[in-house]
Amino acid sequence: MTTTPVAAAVAASMDNGYKDYGMGEMAVRALDGVSVQMARGEFTAIMGPSGSGKSTLLHTLAGLDRLTAGKSTIANVTITELSEAQVTEIRRNHIGFIFQAFNLIPSLTAKENITLPLDIAGTKVDPAWFDEIIGILGLGDRLTHLPAELSGGQQQRVAVARALVARPEIIFADEPSGNLDSKSGAELLGFMRRAVKEFGQTIVMVTHDPTAASYADRILFLEDGKIVDEMREPTAERVFDRMKQMGN
Repeated sequence: MTTTPVAAAVAASMDNGYKDYGMGEMAVRALDGVSVQMARGEFTAIMGPSGSGKSTLLHTLAGLDRLTAGKSTIANVTITELSEAQVTEIRRNHIGFIFQAFNLIPSLTAKENITLPLDIAGTKVDPAWFDEIIGILGLGDRLTHLPAELSGGQQQRVAVARALVARPEIIFADEPSGNLDSKSGAELLGFMRRAVKEFGQTIVMVTHDPTAASYADRILFLEDGKIVDEMREPTAERVFDRMKQMGN
């Protein structure tokens, strides 16, 4: 695999990234020359109006979609130069995902859903790490339950545990609290923040919610496929005011 001289403190990066959908006059430019680095051990939120390119940025950084031009890296590997099979391997070995839809397998118990990525990779579960995650997320008495027997908040906590159990280089989260009530959402975001501060986890999250974004260390604001602003130490009020300026 081709490596890139990205600093060791960078979990993922993009350099002059472009993403077009469609061809010719019908083409839509979703990303327009984006350059960004996601630092290890940091919680980054991506915000912007509908159609600004925030989900496209998340998906191309994570290797779920290909850039039209430019390059992106994960764990110091330039994924834009790799085959689909190689990118899949990088995702399996270095990335965790948390989506708005919980994406749990209905026929598997909570525990089986959590360990599924490791089982697929043929990797053993670290029992101490597993127990720590389960204890913090309060899932100890739910491990034998099927997803249909769990509340929405419990299902999302299972999805979070699944993302964390392999100790990934970086976790990508797309509206992770979008399907949760305010109490469950706050608990989830609080745990994600704790994972960054206490475990050194790296998280990149797309959200439209200023309160959710306020849990992050920094926020990137996108508009028309470009990063137009960055905010450190955000509060919900500051984020809301900034989004109002963007017409959202």
